[in-house]
Amino acid sequence: MLKTYAQAIGDAMKEEMRNDDNVIVFGEDVAEFGNIFGITRGILEEFGPDRIKNTPISETAIVGSAIGAATVGLRPCIELMYADFALVAFSEIYHSIGKWRFLHGPEYKLPLVIRMAMGSSFGAGAEHSNCVESLFMHAPGLTIVSPSSAYDAKGLLKSAIRSDNPVLFFEHKQLYQTKEEIPEEEYTIPLGVADIKREGTDVTIIAVSLMVKKALEAAEILAEKGISVEVIDPRTLAPFDKDTVFESIRKTHRVVVVEESHKTGGIGAELAAMIQEEMYDELDGPVVRVASLDVPLPYNIEMELHSIPNAEKIVTAVESLF
Repeated sequence: MLKTYAQAIGDAMKEEMRNDDNVIVFGEDVAEFGNIFGITRGILEEFGPDRIKNTPISETAIVGSAIGAATVGLRPCIELMYADFALVAFSEIYHSIGKWRFLHGPEYKLPLVIRMAMGSSFGAGAEHSNCVESLFMHAPGLTIVSPSSAYDAKGLLKSAIRSDNPVLFFEHKQLYQTKEEIPEEEYTIPLGVADIKREGTDVTIIAVSLMVKKALEAAEILAEKGISVEVIDPRTLAPFDKDTVFESIRKTHRVVVVEESHKTGGIGAELAAMIQEEMYDELDGPVVRVASLDVPLPYNIEMELHSIPNAEKIVTAVESLF
């Protein structure tokens, strides 16, 4: 059945709530209003106010409550609306959630999911357009998911809700209305497993979230120029699927990392260092990074588009390796 990315996420939550009475949902405007993107519509009507609740605009309270709920056996799937607002609860996420099982022992489970919308969205401005996954990659103990398609989003969210470890689930706002065929039968996608979105032989592009779409566009352009591109979507940034990526590098010997977060200290910086340390002898050139400029994302749409990666920038990056 053809579903949007937003619908797939909503379906995943509903299915898991039907499967497990311990799954609960709460966050800003998720109940009667059904989330600002319409993702949680229908949950209140089906499951009632005991299992989905609106919260005050207090990210620290939302995350703190989720920690408490998870420690007593519930499985909260909470929403912080925008990923930018997760920084208000940075201490709770970095210290309490990420370190909980390390500090208290493996017998203590912390099954909670924090959903949040991120990324550029045509003039939303510097405080509502950030991609902050790389900030949380520095926190041991967190699973970090950033799906690029409706199919992946549903399967990964179901696995995240079932996980006994905390998961940060990043959803790009520009993907919400993209559509894909979703099986009617139940399925899950394991956390920590990358997906090869396009096979190729000359260069490996590792692309994150919306940038997978941009990378595939660039691959089409490059194919016309005789360059065969393999596009890999990590899907899960932590834990990271090195095996799939390294196997591709052994074939192509060239790597480009594409992300929408800022270049300095970004996802690409970590992946470039890892590949340099562990795959140096396989490389025919440096790992090239394509990322957003190191500026707060402007309100002006033309300036915003100039600041973030696109297919043309990816093509230029790939061609620099030949």
